[in-house]
Amino acid sequence: MAHSPIAIRPITSKADRKRFVDLPFRLYKDDPNWVPPLKGEALGLITPEKNGWFSHAKAQLFLAERDGKVVGRVSAHIDTLALTMSPAQGFGPGCGQFGLFDAEDGIVGRALINAAEGWLRHQGMTRVLGPISMSVWEEPGLLVDGYDHPPTIMMGHAKPEYRDWIENAGYHQVKELLTYELDITVPFPPLLQRIIASGEKNPRIRIREVDKTKFDEEAAIILAILNDAWSDNWGFVPLTPPEIVDVGVKLKPIVFNDLIRIAEVDGRPVAFMITLPDLNEAIAPLKGSLLPFGWAKLLLFLRKPKVKTMRVPLMGVLKELQSSRMASQLAFMMIEYIKRDSVAHYGATRGEIGWILEDNQGMRSIADAIGCTVNKRYWIYEKTL
Repeated sequence: MAHSPIAIRPITSKADRKRFVDLPFRLYKDDPNWVPPLKGEALGLITPEKNGWFSHAKAQLFLAERDGKVVGRVSAHIDTLALTMSPAQGFGPGCGQFGLFDAEDGIVGRALINAAEGWLRHQGMTRVLGPISMSVWEEPGLLVDGYDHPPTIMMGHAKPEYRDWIENAGYHQVKELLTYELDITVPFPPLLQRIIASGEKNPRIRIREVDKTKFDEEAAIILAILNDAWSDNWGFVPLTPPEIVDVGVKLKPIVFNDLIRIAEVDGRPVAFMITLPDLNEAIAPLKGSLLPFGWAKLLLFLRKPKVKTMRVPLMGVLKELQSSRMASQLAFMMIEYIKRDSVAHYGATRGEIGWILEDNQGMRSIADAIGCTVNKRYWIYEKTL
């Protein structure tokens, strides 16, 4: 049976942005492993006035319609900071992105990708990376392995068929992002316990909790380490002040002193580890809305979270210490302390670390040493326009 014609149109209105956000709720309604986002948060992501990323980026959103019904969506976007990065780090001059890709079928998917590519070409782009939704700090990559369990907070989900649709449009995989899972109720191997004990006896080392009452000061310390530690990483784009404000507003409610650690050597901060309770466990039952009683349930959860999973979205150590024994020791100590408190104070039994770049051998070695296994794989694709 022949399909009706597909209409692809750029969107600008508030009503269209709502349609853009609503589409996945229909496409994934029968997928038990999709976590419905809070619609207000999803709208904020694509609204320039509410997302600090737009201070250095521009985007065009597209909807696909068939017989007056929304059947697909995609974003095409350009990050001006990414354009200044070295091509060896993934972005660089002439590199745009696509993301927020969802489609009812492959015909719709191809039409949406064509529309995104056309907009990027018109903007002077010569290469495209995707899916990246929309900043590399948000949900980069397409899920290609690990469809059988829900994502944790700030990680993406997708339909298995999207991989073929993107590859059939001429894209090739350029980078793999991994997440690792760990049973945090199991003690570390004896060797790691000895390394941790040795660090505890070293008077030069201090592993401390953050102080949430000094949120801005602690965030500045972590950001300084992050910008140094990650500056050579593939895909790295520095966070700007407007984005830092946004991140602070979003994360402050799920920041707990004992879940974020800063490592000091000789009184100087040199490493950090951020751990977040998996907010998706509380969000999933709300079906995208805080009304009528979702807000009360979420506030109750945030007061004292009890979760199965803790996610480690970010770790970092200053470049001068990377590849040293000290760096590994500090990492093992921070992981051990947060692991203990996650079990004792929050009832957690599982940890998830990532995403980690496939070629980040330092972090992958740490994940292997503590007994982690890969649970999800995300691919970022590339195409010459």
